[in-house]
Amino acid sequence: MTQFGFGAVTLEHENTGRPDSDTVDATLAASGDASAFERLYRHHVPRIYSLVRRMVNDDDADEITQDVFVRAWQKLGTFRGEAAFGTWLHRLAVNVILARRETLGTRRKRFLEGDAVLEFLPARKAGPELAMDFESAMERLPDGAREIFVLHDVEGYRHEEIAEMLGLATGTSKSQLHRARLALRRHLER
Repeated sequence: MTQFGFGAVTLEHENTGRPDSDTVDATLAASGDASAFERLYRHHVPRIYSLVRRMVNDDDADEITQDVFVRAWQKLGTFRGEAAFGTWLHRLAVNVILARRETLGTRRKRFLEGDAVLEFLPARKAGPELAMDFESAMERLPDGAREIFVLHDVEGYRHEEIAEMLGLATGTSKSQLHRARLALRRHLER
């Protein structure tokens, strides 16, 4: 077994007497070499993408795969070469995916698809007090829809800013605002 020293990483590769190319590239990338990181990306993206697709739905796979490699770039300094780079990257990917699934699960509970949000708003009781109770109607919106409605229509934030603040896609912000407005209109017209 031949050993090669590169900074804090000792590279070992049995059989060939050469350093493992992933480990060399990881070391170079950790020192800021973008070309080395690109080689790592190209070599490992199919496996990571496949893992992500198995763990989350296809709609989120591209974005989560990108998040894995962004996190890998940020964490390269923690790679010590004790395991193969692919093993280290796989574990990092699983951690990113699990954290993201938790976030997506929470978000899906807060952001309802379709017209389901309309079913949560009870009809107004008929009576002499026909004044619109806007605050009450807003309080009945699901948390996510209410946050977006308040941030956009009340506070004046743009969808891009809301998406960044809440960690959503801009399209999600727009669709939730639309659904919130429909729900409020439906409630207030009763």
